[in-house]
Amino acid sequence: MTQADKEQDNGKEKEKERDKEKEKEQQRGVKRPIAPPTIPEPLQEPIQSNFVMVIHPGSRTLRIGRATDTLPVTIPHVIARRHKQSGQPRHEDPWLLREGLNKPESNEQRQNGLKMVDQAIWSKKMSNGVRRTPVSAEQARAYNCQIRPAMLDSSSRVKWTNTAHQPAYLVGEEALHVGPTDCYNIHWPIVRGQLNVRSGPGGSLTAVLTDLETLWGHVIQKHLDIPLKDLKYYRCILLVPDIYNRQHIKEVVNMLLLNMGFSAIIVHQESVCATFGSGLSSACVVDVGDQKTSLSCVEDGVSHRNSRMSLAYGGSDVTRTFYWLLQRAGFPYRECQLSNRLDCQLLQHLKETFCHLDQDISGLQDHEFQTRFPEAPALLYQVRLGDEKLEAPMGLFYPSVFGIVGQKMTSLQYRSQGDPEDPHDEHYLMATQSKQDQSSKSAERKAVSRPGGGLDGEMSGQVGLGEPSELSRGCGSSGVSAGTKADMEFGPTQGECLMGGGGETEEPLSAHFSRKTAILSQFESKALGLDKAILHSIDCCASDETKRKMYSSILVVGGGLMFHGAQEFLLHRIINKMPPSFRRLVDNIEIVTRPKDMDPRLISWKGGAVLACLDTTQEMWIHQREWQRFGVRMLRERAAFVW
Repeated sequence: MTQADKEQDNGKEKEKERDKEKEKEQQRGVKRPIAPPTIPEPLQEPIQSNFVMVIHPGSRTLRIGRATDTLPVTIPHVIARRHKQSGQPRHEDPWLLREGLNKPESNEQRQNGLKMVDQAIWSKKMSNGVRRTPVSAEQARAYNCQIRPAMLDSSSRVKWTNTAHQPAYLVGEEALHVGPTDCYNIHWPIVRGQLNVRSGPGGSLTAVLTDLETLWGHVIQKHLDIPLKDLKYYRCILLVPDIYNRQHIKEVVNMLLLNMGFSAIIVHQESVCATFGSGLSSACVVDVGDQKTSLSCVEDGVSHRNSRMSLAYGGSDVTRTFYWLLQRAGFPYRECQLSNRLDCQLLQHLKETFCHLDQDISGLQDHEFQTRFPEAPALLYQVRLGDEKLEAPMGLFYPSVFGIVGQKMTSLQYRSQGDPEDPHDEHYLMATQSKQDQSSKSAERKAVSRPGGGLDGEMSGQVGLGEPSELSRGCGSSGVSAGTKADMEFGPTQGECLMGGGGETEEPLSAHFSRKTAILSQFESKALGLDKAILHSIDCCASDETKRKMYSSILVVGGGLMFHGAQEFLLHRIINKMPPSFRRLVDNIEIVTRPKDMDPRLISWKGGAVLACLDTTQEMWIHQREWQRFGVRMLRERAAFVW
């Protein structure tokens, strides 16, 4: 007899026993309580890691691969789509350019930021105890303006992508090298960690999701050698930002399960996966990406909601600032344009090659670089640079150098706006909570407002709520699965953190919200420096013990802070700015930038692969049939974080 037959027989026996119990109760006249319909738990079956795919979509780079792969497939997250009709105007999403740069105040703000950067460089002594001698841009400019390039080859051997067979779309490097005369629109489906929904061609939610499906499907077929019809045998782990758009996540899950045909999915946060990938149980995760920087304090597999923060700047802003500084210093490649994607690639390479955060490197230095573009000779340039190489990456600590005006620069975790498919969301809980219940909650909150206290206002709907069922589901052994109680157990809400600690004064809920909204809107227009953002994120943790853990383990991932000397520079900034009371409590502040000597850009993806192998993730899988039947409610029931 097979295992399936045994399970079927066991199921029939259990049904017979339940029927007998019902008959006995009816004879005794006992009324059975009406229980709400529950989502059936799937039969647990051993999961083969080589049939689990981990997808980490970034604003500029897509990382995708089997959980058993040593390294993921890494390609530029871009797609070029052929025009449906001849004569259509070409559209190309910008790479380094962004809104808020061409305002009248932009240049003034940039100059003021640069003064602060230069002051900070001068004030910090070098390791030999001597202050750095500042180098003016004029000294380098006089030399660079005389430079003429040397020709290496008459043809650079770099070609435009061959579109003679007129493919409907091109992805990755092929899309980046589409010729300027070819009839293709170029789209980046994700911008600053969110779906790139905008006005203009290819900007609708449907179009962006179609681009993602086409792009990911192409990589799976071409690079992973998996036919799309075989995806029904595969499961998927999707990494999402800590501060996510619920509607977007729902649509992407829908696309993966129903359109692409994966059999099951787990959705998990990038910061938690980063701790899994680095082997740390607790850490303040600082993810510096190309277009956004996100922070979150993670403890035992749970991201503390109040500590989550997303800053709307990253590596591409450093690249653009470096270009501005190069121009001040008489950059010899004078044809360079931020609107040209190949020039953007070159500038990205120059930033990664030349920039650093090592104060001991000073004075003017000579460098060389090559330009290799299609239909042009390969050229060799000489360039002399001074403090520009240090000033550009310091923009991460003084974001006013980026010159961005009138944009939302800081995002915090908000309550859900609600979803018609999910009737039992936080709005439902707020509506059904009685006034007596609220007053008793506030009394309890006062009683446990000391460090390490209880729910502390989360259930009053101040930031976001979880269903009561989530609090009683219990925790997995590693704290990964259903660890939602810990997700809600931390001190003041964001508004109170920004005010320097919220009082326990009773006030109408509407007044509380309007006061909080005013504080948050004022806060969001400011761009916090990276060091200040880390201190703020840690300060939003509930207890001193949790804060001590976070100071002891600051994990830096992503590719935006991979500069020589970054670890020591960040450590110096944190020690100088942290509250004096914690300097005595924290034995050792540690900045982790390369755990286990791994590439920091791959750590979150690696954590997703680790997640696939854990026994405690069994109950987190959302199966295709369950999604078809229950929809977004499955994310509330199965996600390892409060949805």
